[in-house]
Amino acid sequence: QGQAQQHPSLATGRACIALAPPTQRAMDGVSAVPFAEPAELQGQHSPYFNEHHYRWRAKCRTFVERELLPNVEKWDEEGDFPAQELRRKAYAAGIYGATWPREFGGTPPEGSEGDWHGSWEAVKVDPFFDLVMWDELARCGSGGLLAGLFVPTNIGLPPVVVYGGEDLKRRIVRDCVTGEKSACLCVTEPSGGSDVSAIKTTAVRQGDHFIVNGSKKWITGGMKADFFTVLCKTSSGSGHQSASLLVLERGMPGITTRRMKTQGWWASNTTFIEFDNVRVPAANLVGREGDGFKYTMVNFNHERFVLTAQMVRYARICLEEAIAFARRRRSFGQRLIDHQVIRHKVADMALRIEGVQRQLENFAYQVKCGVPEQQLGGYMALTKVAGSRLMELCAREASQVLGGQSFTREGAGGRVERIYREVRVMAIGGGSEEIMLNLAMRQAKL
Repeated sequence: QGQAQQHPSLATGRACIALAPPTQRAMDGVSAVPFAEPAELQGQHSPYFNEHHYRWRAKCRTFVERELLPNVEKWDEEGDFPAQELRRKAYAAGIYGATWPREFGGTPPEGSEGDWHGSWEAVKVDPFFDLVMWDELARCGSGGLLAGLFVPTNIGLPPVVVYGGEDLKRRIVRDCVTGEKSACLCVTEPSGGSDVSAIKTTAVRQGDHFIVNGSKKWITGGMKADFFTVLCKTSSGSGHQSASLLVLERGMPGITTRRMKTQGWWASNTTFIEFDNVRVPAANLVGREGDGFKYTMVNFNHERFVLTAQMVRYARICLEEAIAFARRRRSFGQRLIDHQVIRHKVADMALRIEGVQRQLENFAYQVKCGVPEQQLGGYMALTKVAGSRLMELCAREASQVLGGQSFTREGAGGRVERIYREVRVMAIGGGSEEIMLNLAMRQAKL
């Protein structure tokens, strides 16, 4: 009731409920394979999407079709891609800056701003535009490409935007929002990841500088990043009050980066970073000293939301590839898809895909209606676990349907093979399944 009073249009649903007629949903490239697309693209109605969402989806799909899909296999095999060129193209298309504040060069889509809460703290962009964008970007079928192209700034910049001083924001934010430069988030260390309070990288104050020593590991996009948002210990105490966030800049003496070989996400530029007596101006401190852990949490829910949106689309790709193959493959005198055991695999994948899709949409709706982020942490944690288990199931079952085709990095099973390699990073990155389950049950106050 309080939220309805604060946002009157939510009380009647006008801000969130708008049914687009079928003619407004039509767009090129929609798959006719059952369950390969969200339900609203295959003839069903949705209370969440209107004509602006459908136009936005078409715009994102066009970008993926023109700029990503023609080269994704080449970039993935090479483990690299033209980062700045693609960032500039994505920004020019209105996509790279879509969920960033206008004052820093953000380009919110038409119809995405209103009297609702935005997809994260600093913006008013309708979370369903965010959901549509990540669903469409994931159609490229390469989490590594998205991780290297979009994710670093998506997780490394929000703490600066929300908590950074005006001078720091002036020097950094606009260039990152417009794609001219990129930032990455540096939290995880060789000695551990999930226990963030146990970090060992230190930043010792010396006059108007901090001296940073330590290392960070598994840093997404670190090889191409211009800025490193680094969580450091700035006091000798234990716990969350001993950590601060500093922005380090490429070119500062003492920073070394090394490319890491990974199971999946080959194009992600996953990086091991070492800091050896790096002198960092105190002006690069984000917010207040000692509040670094709180600042890193500003984007945790959103990061998990973005990862889960991708996982649902990867599951759809696996399902689509499995159905398409099983329709044309014949076995024992009939199509593979006509065997009951194969049909049951498809049914199991489909019911789980649609379930996680509804969880994501419910999370987006709660955010849009203003439910506080801290109250949604447990729900989003469960949703992420559902997403990674879904992706793993669909990658496995699609591989079983495709048989030997899914064992090769080419041909009919190539996309499924790549997605299978990316299951583990999705189940661990952004919060492992085990940590997510503990978080959800702790918040449930069992």
